[in-house]
Amino acid sequence: MEVKIAVSKINKYAVSKSGDTVEIVERPNGGVSVVMADGQSSGHGAKHISILVVRKVISLLADGVRDGAAARAASDYLYTERGGRVSSTLNIVSIDQQSNTLVITRNNPAPVLLALNESIQVLQDECSPIGLYRGTRPNISEISLQPGLLVVLYTDGLIHAGSRYGLSMDVTTCLEALIEDWEDPSPQMIADSLLEHALKLDQGRPADDISIVVITIAGQSEDLVRRMYVRLHL
Repeated sequence: MEVKIAVSKINKYAVSKSGDTVEIVERPNGGVSVVMADGQSSGHGAKHISILVVRKVISLLADGVRDGAAARAASDYLYTERGGRVSSTLNIVSIDQQSNTLVITRNNPAPVLLALNESIQVLQDECSPIGLYRGTRPNISEISLQPGLLVVLYTDGLIHAGSRYGLSMDVTTCLEALIEDWEDPSPQMIADSLLEHALKLDQGRPADDISIVVITIAGQSEDLVRRMYVRLHL
């Protein structure tokens, strides 16, 4: 099978630093993990928190620590560093070749969307951000890998798009429309389209940092070259 991952991000309007951080790391036993964190508030302080969390998680995953344990350790680490005064949301999505599963670890009230055969499942069981209490546990879901599987995760800036104008962003409905209107849309096209809709609702001035990650699982490709493409505005 072939994994494709796309990320679209934008800062809060008139803020130079995004409080969201997204990183991708290879797993020691095969596969890849995407780690996304949203530090409390916005700007430099939030960025420092989200980087702190993501780097802690990545270091543990690289050592072979399981995703849930890595999330709990990151929470305790942030709690110890900041005395329970600062929080961060955290998502870990892993394509685990060893178990041939997709593992979704959530410490983020924003849901994760799973799509397969035009059917969308919303993972929205209650969970808490990390860092406020010792021993905070994540919500974990595990799904068998299969071609056609699509995963969308995002920070809360996407959900709140348009709220200051009395509008709302229905991410599930937007995703359904994209799947219906486009034949086999790329993950980058999906991420960009969701972000574009959010920016329209916010009249081009996002009220919060927005990060969107889209992951697709396709059948085996004859092209065995592994690629990564990054575009970043400095």
